[in-house]
Amino acid sequence: MHDLVSRIRRLAPSCGPVRLVAVDGHAGSGKSTFAGRLADALDGAPVLRLDDIASHEELFGWTGRLLNQVIGPLGRGEQASYTPYDWRARAFGPPRPLPPAPVVVVEGVGAGRRALRPYLALLLWMDLPAEASWSRGRARDGEEQRDFWDGWVGAEQRHFADDPSRPFADELVRERGKGYEVLPGPAGAADPNQPLTHGDGPSAVC
Repeated sequence: MHDLVSRIRRLAPSCGPVRLVAVDGHAGSGKSTFAGRLADALDGAPVLRLDDIASHEELFGWTGRLLNQVIGPLGRGEQASYTPYDWRARAFGPPRPLPPAPVVVVEGVGAGRRALRPYLALLLWMDLPAEASWSRGRARDGEEQRDFWDGWVGAEQRHFADDPSRPFADELVRERGKGYEVLPGPAGAADPNQPLTHGDGPSAVC
């Protein structure tokens, strides 16, 4: 974590004065926990959780809202303000501020999508296979969320089939006991002539 934090601090700003660091991966892969620990190591960097941007009606159709509420203002060096979604009430809540801090961590499934990559200083991928991630997520959320997970898995598969993130990751993050191993990601070795759309389903993250 120390080496990763040092690297992030040396990166050039990517969105106005902000270094946007994305943590992507399959649902249940440990993104939220890792992003929280990374933010703590970055002296309390703000964390934007894409669960607050998505909704039941737009599991992955939230790009415009993120660009308008967050990316645009941060790119101008202004404080952003987004309306977090309440998954139980099925409604967006009151605005929540997001300052243009030196580093802002964005975590969630789809954080590395093509529309956001131009604004990212670094893309991290939680390298846990899809089935293992989903199993862990289902166990975490319990029977109450079974129907949601049944719909989510198909939506996530369709998203990554059309707009994969892992092939563009700068670093792969793997859990190792109570810590993490950070490995070079596919982006550094990517063929510049490689198509921008190709799958990163379970076989690609093993």
